[in-house]
Amino acid sequence: MKRRLQRLLDALGPAGVAGVGVLLFCLPFWYTALAPAQAEVKRRTAAAERQARLPGQAQPEPGDHAAELERFYSRFPKIDRLPLELNALYAHAKVSKVQLLQGEYRMESKSGGLSAYHITLPVRGSYPQLRQFVGRVLKEMPTTSLDAVRFERKKAADAQLEAQVRLTIYLRKT
Repeated sequence: MKRRLQRLLDALGPAGVAGVGVLLFCLPFWYTALAPAQAEVKRRTAAAERQARLPGQAQPEPGDHAAELERFYSRFPKIDRLPLELNALYAHAKVSKVQLLQGEYRMESKSGGLSAYHITLPVRGSYPQLRQFVGRVLKEMPTTSLDAVRFERKKAADAQLEAQVRLTIYLRKT
């Protein structure tokens, strides 16, 4: 038995022995790490697809691009809900305990079904507060994008930062 094993190892050579070792390592790795990860990805993909469907809305037939486009636009708030969106933005600032200074607001209508409302806000607060504010806005207001953030500190030891946050709220045209 020992002699047969020795002849087999000699026949395989160092590369063959390494290949068998890799194979023996990969099989348990596949069953303990990769297979469960693939199952989790499939489960999350299915959950995301279920969540993406709006309640009571029929799914479009494959190739029905107009219905898909309409479904896409329906996810954005209507333009007349802009004051509510701004109130939500201010509420996030209040919860995050940042101070909003007078900002610049500009509506931009583009061709297509969406309008962009650009907001440039000077913000004052600590770094964790500013980070919480931006994080809350992006998490709770999914149709808002963060365009730029600029931080400035008067002195290195200052806990308060002056920041300029540029956001865009995308709204559906009526």
